[in-house]
Amino acid sequence: MSVRIKRGVKNIEELRSQLSCTEGPADVLGAPTLGQKDNRWPHPRWVRINRLKSSLEEQLSTAFADYEKVSTLEEVLLAKPSAKIFHVDDDIPDLIALPARSDLTRTAAYLNGSIILQDKASCFPAFLLDPNPEHGACLDACAAPGNKTTHLAAIFKRRFPDHCKARILACEKDKARAKLLKSMVALAGCHDMVTVKAGQDFLLLDPGKAPCKDIGSLLLDPSCSGSGIVGRDETLAVTLPVETVEDTLLTKSRKRKRGRKPDVELQSNRTTRGAIGDEERSLGAVARNENFQTRLKALSAFQVRLLHHAFRFPSAQRISYSTCSIYPEENEQVVIAALNSTIAKECGWRLLRRDEQIAGMESWPTRGELGTIHELIPYSTDATEIAEACIRCEAGTKEGTQGFFVAAFIRDSTVAMIGDMLETPQIKALVPPGDPDNASHADSTEEWDGLSSDGD
Repeated sequence: MSVRIKRGVKNIEELRSQLSCTEGPADVLGAPTLGQKDNRWPHPRWVRINRLKSSLEEQLSTAFADYEKVSTLEEVLLAKPSAKIFHVDDDIPDLIALPARSDLTRTAAYLNGSIILQDKASCFPAFLLDPNPEHGACLDACAAPGNKTTHLAAIFKRRFPDHCKARILACEKDKARAKLLKSMVALAGCHDMVTVKAGQDFLLLDPGKAPCKDIGSLLLDPSCSGSGIVGRDETLAVTLPVETVEDTLLTKSRKRKRGRKPDVELQSNRTTRGAIGDEERSLGAVARNENFQTRLKALSAFQVRLLHHAFRFPSAQRISYSTCSIYPEENEQVVIAALNSTIAKECGWRLLRRDEQIAGMESWPTRGELGTIHELIPYSTDATEIAEACIRCEAGTKEGTQGFFVAAFIRDSTVAMIGDMLETPQIKALVPPGDPDNASHADSTEEWDGLSSDGD
């Protein structure tokens, strides 16, 4: 009934006729389609070729042998849901886009971990971080369910194929989610590169002790409001194959809240169903809560605290910070508050400028919100540079991503103190309660920190 009303047809026969004749993606289940009132572009199915087990060339000649390559993403977005076409992404290596309802969960490539379902925006943090094993190990601070962790490993494999010393430390505070992380790492074929620290709270790590003292780069993708996640609860269920796991878990299409374990139930040891590999499936409805502004402020303070802690790692050269949120409180405001902290200045941290970013990220068109930054630092001449350093993705655009934010910090011994920025009331309002650089972490487990950005 609701679909007929939505499409303005009188009966089911007329609906069938309209759907069969449509040139764009069918909206049978309410997915956004180009040409509707809000004129939003549909969201494609993004597939990352897992360089740890295969190559783009191999998968195009096997798993996608009967698919047609098209030259633009727009052709994929406007295709019928059943169309067997793909577009090789222009920005992220080993990433392809298919029509939104493409079901690959029964293919051999998916079941053996050669391909991973991962939104394009979710690939930005590891790609922008651009880690180098020569600088030391890499740490994923909030790692479950593991797409970004395995992407880091794949980047090492692609860029440094002969380097055998690449090491990744993956922390996950929630032990149930850590099991999913271990399953993902094993399936992706990077268990020899990744050490999973199950039950490890990133904030309780001692940066001055092994193995943290040798960490050269950190990927920080903390829990957030999830406001940018594309709602796709009506799409096909996604299955993560698990080869040999004793206690595999069935997760609901919901991201955890801090201090609360995800709803789970036991299942056979053949598959794990849920959000892994299909991060777009999430509630994404936190904003409807009447206490949302209070919770958003708590999230922002928590995220700033995580960055402060990351700045303390003595060997770290790079940090990427990302959220699947559209709110500046979790994005530009967090970046500015962290950037102007005492610890950031003492250790020489600054933003990775746009002209320093890896190709694909440097050319990404949508940057930080300049208006928001001007409001926070109205007297600074650095606002434009800060905005340009930040990367944003918007849902419903022809770029085909979910809503997302990412920025990277780099250690620079020549960085200058940003004098009057810390003195503004706007900046002071962003600082977590107590000493911004020495706040106690003991009560961090009690703070609500929203949805996991790592819908991964």
